Amino acid sequence: MIAVELAKLYRRPRTWLSLALLVALPAMVAFFLATTDIAPRPGTGPAFLSAVLSNGALFPAAALAIVLPLFLPLAVAVVAGESIAGEAQDGTLRYLLTRPVGRTRLLLAKLVAVMAFTLTAVVLVAASAHVLGTQLFDASAPLPSTSGTSLTTTQSTWRTALAVLYVGWSMLGVAAVALFLSTVTDSPLAAALGAVALLVASTVLVGLEAAQSVRPYLPTRYWLAFVDLFRDPVLWRDLVRGTLLQGVYVAVFLTAAWANFTTKDVAS
Repeated sequence: MIAVELAKLYRRPRTWLSLALLVALPAMVAFFLATTDIAPRPGTGPAFLSAVLSNGALFPAAALAIVLPLFLPLAVAVVAGESIAGEAQDGTLRYLLTRPVGRTRLLLAKLVAVMAFTLTAVVLVAASAHVLGTQLFDASAPLPSTSGTSLTTTQSTWRTALAVLYVGWSMLGVAAVALFLSTVTDSPLAAALGAVALLVASTVLVGLEAAQSVRPYLPTRYWLAFVDLFRDPVLWRDLVRGTLLQGVYVAVFLTAAWANFTTKDVAS
C-alpha cells in the first residue's frame, strides 16, 4: 500500500510541477543577485540573503528562508489536503476501503506519501540552492555566521543539514493539519485552504503584540528558528521549543485524523 501511494505521488505531473516551482523561486533570486551584485541590507529581506554575496555556501539556508513563509507550506498543504479528500472527490475512496487494507493502514500510507513529498521538497530546495550558490557566487571566502564570526566548512555543512531536518519537521505540522481536514471534507481545495488559513492566522498573530499570550503556541512561531543554527555558538532554546511544539501539532492532528477517518461513514 505504501509503495502504491508513493508511486501515485511521483507519477503525478503536478507533484513535479510543485517541486519545480519551489526550486524556481530561489533560483530566480540567485540569478538577480548574481547579475546585479546587489544584496539586501543586513537585517532586511529573507534570512542570510545579505551574506550570500560573501559566500554562496549560505544560499541553501537563504533558499529555505525564501520558500518557508508561504510557498513550501502551501505545497505541503495541497498534497496533504488531497490525500483523503481527493479520493473521496474522485469516488475511489469507497473502492479502496472495500479492499482488505484497513483504514488505519490506508491513512498510514497516505501519511508516508505526504512525508516523502515534504522531505523531497525541502532537500531539493536546499540541494539546488547549494549548486546555484557555489556556481554563481564565491564559495571560497570565510563563511560568516550571524554572530559575526566565521564558520568552517564542516560547521556550515552540519548546520545546513540540521536546518533541512528542522524545516522538514516544521512542515509535518502543516501536513498533519491538512491531513486531518482531508478526513473531514470531500473537497481537497477546502482541506488545503483550511490549513493555509490556519497558518495565515498564526502568522498574523505572531506579529501582533496583543496576542503575546498565545504567541508561543502558534504553529508558525518558531519556523525561522533554524537561523539560530548559524549563530556562534548555536542558540538551541527556540529550536528545541519549535521541535516540541510541532511534535504536539503532529501528534494531536494525526490522532484526530485517525479517530475521524476510522469512524467516518464513507459514501463516496
